[in-house]
Amino acid sequence: MTLLRIGTRGSELALVQSERIAQQLRDLGHEIEIVKIQTSGDRSQETMRPDGGKAAWIHEIEQALQEGSVDLAVHSAKDLPTELAEGTTIAAYPHREDPRDCFIGAPGRRFTALPPGARVGTSSMRRSALLRALRPELEVVPVRGNVKTRIQKIETLSLDGVILASAGLIRLGLEDRILDPLDQERYVPAGGQGALAVQVRIDDEPVVKSVSQLEEPTVAAQVRAERALLAELGGDCRTPIGVHASLQGVRLMLRALILSPAGTERIEGSAEGDTDAPETLGVTLGRELLQRGAGRLIETAG
Repeated sequence: MTLLRIGTRGSELALVQSERIAQQLRDLGHEIEIVKIQTSGDRSQETMRPDGGKAAWIHEIEQALQEGSVDLAVHSAKDLPTELAEGTTIAAYPHREDPRDCFIGAPGRRFTALPPGARVGTSSMRRSALLRALRPELEVVPVRGNVKTRIQKIETLSLDGVILASAGLIRLGLEDRILDPLDQERYVPAGGQGALAVQVRIDDEPVVKSVSQLEEPTVAAQVRAERALLAELGGDCRTPIGVHASLQGVRLMLRALILSPAGTERIEGSAEGDTDAPETLGVTLGRELLQRGAGRLIETAG
């Protein structure tokens, strides 16, 4: 039996996600230690700017992985920068939960029936831009904090509701709150949303071999296509970009949407390709969108 140390943030959701991976590794015969690591994002999440960047949530975890104080790290795939720390790689993209955003309303509030001026909370640049583009009559209110904190702010900030990722609610056992999932064709999710990513050191062959057994090939193809597009565009959480890949038969379908922060401009596109070449699909669509002016919108947001 081999001891594997899993590095993770200490939030309730991060620990639930890490425990799922831990159990899968225990089933393979490993002993597991979960190592909670506080990141700079955790220390300042209530005061950090919304465009603070993904690195704030993973830097210390990647550093622990590089230094060898943990053997693997579990992340929400949507929180991973497209460029990983030197000497590391993603060994597995396991099961993916519902990738859609959803509206959690105050009592009696449903998303489609919100009146003009209704106050909707989100900390995401993408969600804010989508709301401004598709529901300009609503007021977007910045909210930060973990999932349960944001739900509590419906009452403390007198909001009509908040927009959250369905996957986080499901993993926390709050799926009964998902009454208003948002159409992913219109409210395009963030790249990697709903998926987990297990990061390891490239040269740690025994860990790579063990972790790679957790990968679901169809999930990996989807997330790799999404991340390849983000890398080609140079986008991160500071830019309102939605991208989602889905399987239709044996083909991989990729849809992407880039918005200006105010939601007044948008460039979108889609493409299809083979599941065995997801990065090629992502790069191809990314280049097409850049040729159509996506770079200007991204620079404006940055």
